[in-house]
Amino acid sequence: MSPPNTPAPARAGRREWLALGVLVLVVLLLTIDGTVLYLAVPSLTADLGPSATQLLWIGDIYSFVLAGLLITMGNLADRIGRKRLLLIGSGAFGVASVAAAFASSPETLIAARALLGVAGATLMPSTLSIVRAMFTDAAQRTRAIAIWSAGATAGAAVGPLVGGVLLENFWWGSVFLINVPVMLLVLVAGYLLLPESRGDADQPVDLVSSALSILAIVPLVYAIKHWVGTGLDGSVPAGAAIGLLAGWAFLRRQRRLRFPLLDVSLFRVPAFAGAVITNTLSIFAFMGLLFFFSPYLQLVREYGPLRAGLAELPATIASMAVIVLIGVLVSRLGTGHAIGAGLAAGALGLAGLGLTVPLSSYWGLGAFLVVLGLGIGVSMTLSTDAVVTAVPRERAGAASSIAETGYELGGALGIAVLGSIQAAVYRAALDLPAGLSPADTATAEESLAATVATVADDGAVAAAREAFTTAVQTTSFIAAAILAVSAVLAWRIIPSTPTETGQGHGHA
Repeated sequence: MSPPNTPAPARAGRREWLALGVLVLVVLLLTIDGTVLYLAVPSLTADLGPSATQLLWIGDIYSFVLAGLLITMGNLADRIGRKRLLLIGSGAFGVASVAAAFASSPETLIAARALLGVAGATLMPSTLSIVRAMFTDAAQRTRAIAIWSAGATAGAAVGPLVGGVLLENFWWGSVFLINVPVMLLVLVAGYLLLPESRGDADQPVDLVSSALSILAIVPLVYAIKHWVGTGLDGSVPAGAAIGLLAGWAFLRRQRRLRFPLLDVSLFRVPAFAGAVITNTLSIFAFMGLLFFFSPYLQLVREYGPLRAGLAELPATIASMAVIVLIGVLVSRLGTGHAIGAGLAAGALGLAGLGLTVPLSSYWGLGAFLVVLGLGIGVSMTLSTDAVVTAVPRERAGAASSIAETGYELGGALGIAVLGSIQAAVYRAALDLPAGLSPADTATAEESLAATVATVADDGAVAAAREAFTTAVQTTSFIAAAILAVSAVLAWRIIPSTPTETGQGHGHA
């Protein structure tokens, strides 16, 4: 709220709301790009033949590169202009999408996904910062942030459907080519509609801090994946040590710098720290689930890509619909308690999925997907709003970069950690029939996708599907426990002062 004698901030007009549509389109595309890849995993595996480790890298290298560069790109956007960097990133994203679509080997696709991560890192920090700059009126800003948040969940809804249609009719590379026309539209509309905005252009970008942030993320995740996926060898403690040492050096350097790349003092604000931590944990659980849930629908239940996309739709529609409920929740519970309630609902949904995946009927899955979507929708929207409103306006750019880094890192770690646990449980639960050839045994132990594609023994395929179902069930329960912990943290850490109308707390 403004002091009594301060003039009311200017209200946004039609141009600002149209510009918001451009920013939502960017977020929408980035979300679609992630969800369509999950649907493409089976056909991609059959065509390129990646190993289980390569498949994990294909899934998460994009997010790791993006997360490692977000803070650097946020600082760069403050210097050269957020609109300018967004337009440069849009063009680069389109070029990298073409490279990914026509990749001829797992290694080439991993490299193309890494380039997509670099381009995506130029887009993400700019969007929320521009929203904060365009909407100075608190009530309008809250609605704008709610719409911005809905863009991410809408992408999760549209992605499986668009991807399903494409994969029913074209090869897996088509899921990347859809990025090109969208990015062309963003380039034209963004140039015409978006205002230019900058932070403190005099602050230098610390390249040493940027390198340390990447060294803190990638080696740690490699150590986790390699340990679970391949076994314990010298590279596991070495990778963990490099990551932890780099992380310690990064944080120590930030405290000494006059212009830190990451303003760690923001974490002294309870609303900010609580929102970032709980949002990171919730995305960890949610994205980790999505990575193996689509293959489960296609490879265990034998749904086609389009049917699998439709089967996931209840969660994404529910997460979009919660915007109409958020004002009521905040007015009665307060922000922190409303986020906690949403995360608790998400935990219930994940636990319910774990109970219903072995059942033949879809309806149990569908019902718990709705519960999961409602919970995640509430927590994501309110957490984002809490982050950008918990700090002064002049620090919104730094706050946005930290929040988005937590979001992307949470998603990447969710895929790596929960995906690795799922793979380990799958192998442990695999009970192959006697007399199976060594080649087929090795294939079955590698992954379910490879088994369905190449193993002719019906008993081995059935055993692999049963083991995969057990792994999905176990990992869903683990993800539910993570969300339950997040709910408790949000309830206790994030301030929760109920309001009369819910104004300024993330409702549409």
